[in-house]
Amino acid sequence: MSKILNVQHLEKSYQSGSNTLKILNDISFTIEEGDTFAIVGPSGSGKTTLLGLCAGLDTPDSGIVELCGTDLGTLNEDQRALLRNEKVGFIFQDFQLLPTLTALENVAVPLELMGASSADKVALELLEKVGLAQRKDHYPRQLSGGEQQRVALARAFANKPAILFADEPTGDLDMETGEKVIELLFDLNKDAGTTLVMVTHDLDLAARNQRVLNLKGGQISSIQTAV
Repeated sequence: MSKILNVQHLEKSYQSGSNTLKILNDISFTIEEGDTFAIVGPSGSGKTTLLGLCAGLDTPDSGIVELCGTDLGTLNEDQRALLRNEKVGFIFQDFQLLPTLTALENVAVPLELMGASSADKVALELLEKVGLAQRKDHYPRQLSGGEQQRVALARAFANKPAILFADEPTGDLDMETGEKVIELLFDLNKDAGTTLVMVTHDLDLAARNQRVLNLKGGQISSIQTAV
């Protein structure tokens, strides 16, 4: 197997008034193709910032992020967006569905961006996998939180991503609904052979991944093999 994500000596700070806040300090790790990998740590430890840097949504102050064999530091914003469209899937805590589009249209968006001719057909197949084919014409406001996250799951796998980034994927859901979404996530991920990188505060969920990175104060305190 080859490395799908290579992070070396990552540093990130933000300005807060006249103060500089160090968010991440000398972060290094690698993830192999097909791995499942969790990032945990207390609130404010830099988890979401790290995920955004790994996905090319933000740029570090220094250090290297190689995603799918490409050094993100050599790409401009448009090139990073193109790489994400082709190689990356996302699941967010707040779903981030487009409110003016139906469930089917939301799932089809990544396919249409890639110019796929059968976007609606593939989108419907994915909605069937998450048990929402009958809700395909409903808008996000007409769906429960769990249903919205299942639509987001279907959308995340639409472009057959090489790597999927999930930021607190059950954070806005009750325990029972969250467990159902997680089962779907791992099932879809296994079927697709996708690499999964998730940020979570749920240690039981983290333990279902092959490795767990613990962040504390913007630094790696440990990387453990969980399963």
